[in-house]
Amino acid sequence: MKKLNTGTFRFDGKKPYSASETPTLVDPFYTDEADRARQLDLLSDRMDQAQNQMHAHEKYGLVVLFQAMDAGGKDSSIRHVFKGVNPSRFQIASFKKPGKEDLAHDFMWRFWKKLPERGTIGIFNRTYYEEVLALKVHPERLEDSNVPEEFIDNLPRLWKQRYTDIANFEDYLHRNGFRVVKFYLHVSKKEQGQRLIARLKDDEKQWKLSDNDLIEREEWADYMSAYEDAINGTASKSAPWYVIPSDDRANQQLIIAHIMTEILESLPVIFPEKDTKEAQRLIKKIEKQDA
Repeated sequence: MKKLNTGTFRFDGKKPYSASETPTLVDPFYTDEADRARQLDLLSDRMDQAQNQMHAHEKYGLVVLFQAMDAGGKDSSIRHVFKGVNPSRFQIASFKKPGKEDLAHDFMWRFWKKLPERGTIGIFNRTYYEEVLALKVHPERLEDSNVPEEFIDNLPRLWKQRYTDIANFEDYLHRNGFRVVKFYLHVSKKEQGQRLIARLKDDEKQWKLSDNDLIEREEWADYMSAYEDAINGTASKSAPWYVIPSDDRANQQLIIAHIMTEILESLPVIFPEKDTKEAQRLIKKIEKQDA
């Protein structure tokens, strides 16, 4: 079993991302399910300790973005990778089709509102990248976005401007102490198809699928192209993309856990300096209260 090198999955603008040249399946980094569970538990403990230190330090935070095609494994990855993180220092925001209030503001507005506080991990399950993914595949939807026509009459220019806006936003967050970690869960069309069929055979999951989902699946090639453009247009040293081979869910979760652990442990955070005199004063106060 080879050692897991997280840099293998990192795209920071130094090399171009190509969907067709990036694998959706790699050799497993675990020997069996017991080994995977053991590794995840160890990484979970390390993440919790590092996050605890970040929380006490109160100057850094994490914004973790998950993007994928349907059935890519976003929910299961979030559930398994972050299972050991203190829930009081962890928040999840899930974004669907923008509503009337959202469309009355700029395209980033609803995402700004859900940013985490310092010392906290914030998860975005689907993200502002939908504004350059789904909309790029379906540009006709821009007509309902309330963006003035003068800005959408040249689509190549619009997408380039949005990549710039997003990159500047992420750089801004980084300069304010918020690390931006972007995961694209790269699953093959064949594997996705098998997962969708499994959902349709499951009484508890069948409701998740409709004809509209399969219509979107017909645009697979366009979505792969849109992901390429979005990743290449926004990957940077301060806000890299991690493209995770996701045909093997177990391997997917293990890779994400390793990346998250490395990032949390790399933060220059420390616990506040211990004040022995103050601790003794408070101890005496507690003992007096209980006397």
